[in-house]
Amino acid sequence: MANAPASLERSFGSTAFGADPANYHAARPPYPQATWDALVQRAGLRAGIDILEIGAGTGLATIPLLKHDPARLVAIEPDARLAAFLARTAADPRLTVVGETFEDAELRPTSFDLVVSATAFHWLDAVPALKRIGGLLRDNGAVALIWNDFGDAGRADPFHEATAHLFEGHRVSTGRGSGRLSFASDADARLADFDAAGFVSDKPQFLRWTLALDPTGVRALYSTYSNVTALPPVERTRLLDGLAEIATRQFGGRVERNMTTAIYTARRAPDAHLAA
Repeated sequence: MANAPASLERSFGSTAFGADPANYHAARPPYPQATWDALVQRAGLRAGIDILEIGAGTGLATIPLLKHDPARLVAIEPDARLAAFLARTAADPRLTVVGETFEDAELRPTSFDLVVSATAFHWLDAVPALKRIGGLLRDNGAVALIWNDFGDAGRADPFHEATAHLFEGHRVSTGRGSGRLSFASDADARLADFDAAGFVSDKPQFLRWTLALDPTGVRALYSTYSNVTALPPVERTRLLDGLAEIATRQFGGRVERNMTTAIYTARRAPDAHLAA
């Protein structure tokens, strides 16, 4: 039996996505509106609260969060290139961008009503990170972990199958998870993390939808994947060329990728002993 491919180090996530912030922002799909509706209903997203966002990137979640009129939003983004892009494009007086890792950022305990991490939490050591989040939350505060997950184990994925050979031998993102389940779709593991960190979790919500791409869109999107950015430039170009060629020749210039938006929400247990 073949050995499982090696995973990228967690630390790689802090610099994996900043080479071309504008392309990342344009190529990555937005979160469905139902994502924010769920956070309103289940995590207390509303006007006037204090929000912490972990792994803000270019602002794909930051900007929708700001539309809900928080009193302030502290966005942690360790990649200086992404942090600068976010500060420039969001340009909101309520927004503070902190260019450090979550582990190193100095944050005042019990100072947030909501902590959000969008397609980024798999780069952290889950239980210690959640324990720190618990210490940062005010009474009745909530945490929301969301992902735009590229794939769905329950649906056929022809383009993924047709291109899998291009990735053979490459390291994989920590978001891939184990077996058939990605980190985001492994609900049992995510709920166990919440429990171990002293949170009371809600039932996860999974929004299933389809992303349509032309060959240019395929190239732009896949160039943002961590396991692609980790490749040497020549090998990266060869891979992206191969993806675009398959999209053109085998799929007639139109690729559909299965998407799953995973939404996990939880509140700190009243008797949990957590520290920021």
